[in-house]
Amino acid sequence: MKVKVIDEAHEKDLEKSVNDFLDEIEGDVIDIKFQVSTSVFSEEQIYCFSAMIIYHK
Repeated sequence: MKVKVIDEAHEKDLEKSVNDFLDEIEGDVIDIKFQVSTSVFSEEQIYCFSAMIIYHK
């Protein structure tokens, strides 16, 4: 079993990265976990979109 963690600043970038990874792997996806976190820097709100893909290779 393997794990791949992908982190992007924008949700569309995460979607593309996850889809690209899923196209490349040879094996079965067990689960995909998704998370969004936010923080504030000065007056700017920063988002972090991440996914953890658990798969068999």
